[in-house]
Amino acid sequence: MMSVQPIVRYCRAVAGQQRDVVDRITSQWHAARPDVDVSPMTVIGRVSRLSRLVDRRLAENFARHGIENWMYDVLATLRRQGEPYELTAGDLVRQTMVTTGAITNRVDRLAQRGLVERAGADDRRKVIVRLTPRGLDLVDQVIGSHLATEREILAALSPRQQADLVRLLRTALLSLGDVAEAADG
Repeated sequence: MMSVQPIVRYCRAVAGQQRDVVDRITSQWHAARPDVDVSPMTVIGRVSRLSRLVDRRLAENFARHGIENWMYDVLATLRRQGEPYELTAGDLVRQTMVTTGAITNRVDRLAQRGLVERAGADDRRKVIVRLTPRGLDLVDQVIGSHLATEREILAALSPRQQADLVRLLRTALLSLGDVAEAADG
């Protein structure tokens, strides 16, 4: 069941020209330093705030399944590889954008819960991380509510607005070097 609250908030904001927190912050800067162009803050501030609010909403959903954001990130990364649902530790580092130390800690914690396992590779220097059947069941259970949560978050935007936002955000990400490797698909 989808909540209508985001749509109601959007309609009120449009009708009443409701101001967000970034509007207040930029107004304060204009008052304190009228000589400073704070226009970048109107975008970056909103992207930053949106990221935190989205993370919070996603975390609430993950908590209902007994996991945290980082756990879902690792499990989903392995799941979307297809059978046998595995990656080398190095590939997992690249695809989750965390350090080697962080991925080692995450794999250890997920292995303790029986959600992933380590397997040896032909090259003894490589470690393969693989979903266990329990990990596969969990990630398959979570994906539905995860996508429903994402849909709720985006409900205030029309399909056209979402498509425009995708295009604009992709442009910004690519300009910062966030380019998918050919092997990433």
